[in-house]
Amino acid sequence: MSVELFQNFDVIFLDFDGVIKDSVEVKSDAFEQLFTPIGKDFAKRVRKHHETNGGMSRFEKLNIYIDWSGQTLTQELLDDHLAKFSKLVKQKVIDSDWVPGIIDYFKKKIDKPAFYLITATPQTEIEEILTKLNIRHIFREIVGAPIKKKNAIKKLLKKFLIEPEKALMVGDSFVDYNAAKLNNVQFVLRRTNLNKDLQNQLDCRMIDNFL
Repeated sequence: MSVELFQNFDVIFLDFDGVIKDSVEVKSDAFEQLFTPIGKDFAKRVRKHHETNGGMSRFEKLNIYIDWSGQTLTQELLDDHLAKFSKLVKQKVIDSDWVPGIIDYFKKKIDKPAFYLITATPQTEIEEILTKLNIRHIFREIVGAPIKKKNAIKKLLKKFLIEPEKALMVGDSFVDYNAAKLNNVQFVLRRTNLNKDLQNQLDCRMIDNFL
């Protein structure tokens, strides 16, 4: 599928990690590092879960992993893990490689489609990252965690009076696919090394990059 076909849509909803930046493994490394003190096997289990549950927010994942660890989940413990995780990943995400072709694609856009960013990264953090990358202005609106992606699309469709058939979601996870499907929005999967099983499961259009 050529990205030129994107011009047939008025609106493109874009995920961030794995779609704009090749930064999924950065977060895999961070989750593994965060839980290595509990044990290497445990940390590997956490990493595998993260990689097979793309699109799920770190809030949800950390609740699961803390529970697995046998620790008592408190707000203080969760906040501590969230702070450590953010410190581990923010600059590495900024420094990670762009998905090939995405910046040129942004530059070539004239009037349509309009871009909206939907991500599981916390709102404040993604705003900071986009500002550092100088692409904040690309997006008409940005919706991050804790808002779930399915609710983000629903919210944006309503707020901007977007007709679902004129919108497209580009993502790299089942959560992205499901968020689009639940809102009757077409979906394109960006193929990565981490979503090969999903590539075999989904019947949808797919791309490798934006070249």
